[in-house]
Amino acid sequence: MHKIHDIVKNSPAYKSGIKKGDFLISINNNKIQDILDYLYLTSEDKLLIKLITSDGKEKEIKIKNSYNYPLGIEFENPTINEMKSCRNKCVFCFIDQLPQNMRSSLYFKDDDYRLCFLHGNYITLTNADMKDLHRIAKLRLCPVNISVHTTNPDLRIKMLNNKTASDILDKIEYLYKNEIDMHAQIVLCPGINDKDELRNTLKDLMRFYPFMQSVSIVDVGLTKYRDNLYPLKCVDCKEADDIINITSDFQDIMYKKYDTRWVYCSDEIYIKAKRNIPGYDFYEDFLQFQNGVGFIAAFEKEFTDELNNIKASDAQNMHISVACGVSIAPYIKNLTVSAEKKYNIKINVYEIENKFFGSIITASGLLTGADIINALKDKSLGQRLLLPSTLLKSGTDLLLDDICLSDIEKELNIKIQTVPQDGAEFLKIILNTN
Repeated sequence: MHKIHDIVKNSPAYKSGIKKGDFLISINNNKIQDILDYLYLTSEDKLLIKLITSDGKEKEIKIKNSYNYPLGIEFENPTINEMKSCRNKCVFCFIDQLPQNMRSSLYFKDDDYRLCFLHGNYITLTNADMKDLHRIAKLRLCPVNISVHTTNPDLRIKMLNNKTASDILDKIEYLYKNEIDMHAQIVLCPGINDKDELRNTLKDLMRFYPFMQSVSIVDVGLTKYRDNLYPLKCVDCKEADDIINITSDFQDIMYKKYDTRWVYCSDEIYIKAKRNIPGYDFYEDFLQFQNGVGFIAAFEKEFTDELNNIKASDAQNMHISVACGVSIAPYIKNLTVSAEKKYNIKINVYEIENKFFGSIITASGLLTGADIINALKDKSLGQRLLLPSTLLKSGTDLLLDDICLSDIEKELNIKIQTVPQDGAEFLKIILNTN
């Protein structure tokens, strides 16, 4: 039995009388192991729902779901049953670098293939056994996003600090033979999985194309809370340049053979190498967008296209501010200058140093409320302050340090609007056209 956490209003479940607190027993006489069973069974047109109500009575409900709407039952855990936690102790694990006394959910390490399918999470496959792989293949759960890091068996054991981590190529081979689409990521740790190790990893992964659809290389993120952890350093300018050169070699090979670049470096690596970010078309289908690959190119194109679409107007009294992480700030400034000129407005762009995690962390999504308040409390902010939506815990207005947007508004005496990861929407919000 699985306790029903909530019911979506006006959903088929809501209209049939199923209530929060009821216990779900079966659907069409099939027991439900987890969210995958639930999604599969509720895709039928006719449903027989067996329940135990919150007051202990057994109940059967028939639902005709001819339009295939979501049933509308929500559970406390996204997987329904217990989520699989990570068995690794990766040398670069970001969660191990969090300070104490943050909210408990931030310390949970998931490594669950179901969350990979549901939410696009990356998984190491170290706690996915053959039964799990069979289920992925049977249910066609794809794409599978895999944290590979290295295909060298001994090195992967060392990097993940898990003696069962060596069989990654066997698991990828199984998914490949079953024609399951995959994406891979490599967290690049200088002196460990770079140079020849990186070349060998990319060479190994190449043979799984086309089902290994893309690979991303991202810089390791290090906070100031690394006491008693494995000694690591971030990628420097020379190392970033070398990574791009290695990646370019494989891009050339793949483009000649398959008309795809296939492997991509994160925007952060180009920034560290002091190279120009490639253009929009370079990133093809943006398959690694969630890993910070091609975000700047996409954002700039979206913004520029919208700038050309929205007619110029005189709004000389408009004065707003934008706050963001250090790495993206120069690109945001370049875009806002063009908007200032066309629309006769004033836009201040403030780059916020991350003092909570340490200045090495430059991504906007890891800024805290306290750092934003402290950086802006004496600044001229104008009529509105725009903040990236990636700052917020999903579905809430809470930042990582549990300061909420209303707290920032109160402290800075300014109205705040959040901006999605979309350049066109950013410009619309600047101009108040939404």
